[in-house]
Amino acid sequence: MTAEPPSTTREIRLVTAPEQLPGADHLNVVETLLPPPGPGQVVVRNKYFLVFPGLRTLIGGKAKDVPLPSVRVGDALFGPAVGEVVAAGPGSGLRPGAEVTHLLGWREHALLADTDCAPLDDALPDPVAHLSSGVAAYAALTRLAAVRPDDTVLVTGAAGAVGSLAGQVARLLGAGRVVGTTRSPHKAERLRTELGYDAVVVPGAAPFAERLAAAAPDGIDVLLDTVGGEQLTSAVRAARRGARFALVGALSGQLSPEPDSDGTSAPAEIDTFRIITLGITLRGFSSADLSRSTDEWNKRFGDWLRSGEIVFPHVRIPGIDHAPGALQELIEGRHTGTVVVELPWR
Repeated sequence: MTAEPPSTTREIRLVTAPEQLPGADHLNVVETLLPPPGPGQVVVRNKYFLVFPGLRTLIGGKAKDVPLPSVRVGDALFGPAVGEVVAAGPGSGLRPGAEVTHLLGWREHALLADTDCAPLDDALPDPVAHLSSGVAAYAALTRLAAVRPDDTVLVTGAAGAVGSLAGQVARLLGAGRVVGTTRSPHKAERLRTELGYDAVVVPGAAPFAERLAAAAPDGIDVLLDTVGGEQLTSAVRAARRGARFALVGALSGQLSPEPDSDGTSAPAEIDTFRIITLGITLRGFSSADLSRSTDEWNKRFGDWLRSGEIVFPHVRIPGIDHAPGALQELIEGRHTGTVVVELPWR
C-alpha cells in the first residue's frame, strides 16, 4: 500500500549538547517541511529505524576517524532504517511501493537519492530483521577470528544487539563452549536458556578475571569483544595459544558516565608479552568487513530464522515520540538485543 507524502514530517533533533551521556531531554521531536523529490530522488516513509549506541560517540562532534558524520546541536539524528518509497522524482530507479533500507532514520519520512537506498529482497522473513547487527557478529566469527570446531568463544556485551546473536552464531559455526558477559543477572538467565550461551559472567564480589576463569577454565580460543576495558584485559589473560580476538565495539568508553569521557576513547591495559608469546591476534572490525559479509549473512540468517535454528532478539518501541527515551533506555542497558522504533501510519 502506498500513500502520497505529506508536505511536512517529523524528525528527532539534538536540541542541547549533553555534558556527559545523552538523554531524552537533549532530544526533541520537530516538525519540518518535506519537499517533493527532485530528479533521481525518492521520499521514503520509514517503518522502522535502529537505535544504536554509536550515536553517543557521534553526538557532540568530537569523534575522529569514524565513517559517519558528527551530530551537532540543531542536527537531525540518523541511522539505519527500513521504509517504503511513497514518491519518486524524474529519472529515479525506484518506484512507489518499493521497500528499501537507508541511513536516514530518526524521522518519519526521508528525502534522499535513490542511490542511497538498497531495495529489500526476500532473504529475510521479517523486514525489521534487516536492522539486525548480526552481520557484525557473523563477520567477526567467520573472517576476523574464524571459529573452529570445539573452540571456546567469549562474547563481551552478550545481551546487546551484536552479542545476542553472536552466541547463537558461534554455536552454529561449531563452537564447543560459548561464554558471555552482561551486567544483568536477568539477562544472563535469558542468554543461557534462549540464546546459545553455556555460561555468563556477571558483576560480583570476585574480580572479573576470576569469574571469567571459572566460566572458561580451559581458556578461550576466540574473543568477540564489544566492551573493551577490564573485560579485554581479562580476555588476554584467559587466552590460549593462537587465540583470535575480534574487536567490534568499545562500550566501556563509549557509554562511560565518567565526567571526562566523551565516548571517543576506551583505554584498556593488555599484556603485550602474553600476546607475543602465545601468538594472539587482535583485529579491529571495519566497514569493509561489513560490506564483504552482508549478502552471505542475509542468506544464512534468513535460512536459520526460517528453520528455527536462530532467534532474533529485538524490542520494538512504538512511535517517534518515544524515540528520545528509547536512546536513553539503550544507554542504560534496559533492553536485550536490537532496539528499533516502529512508526505507524498517521
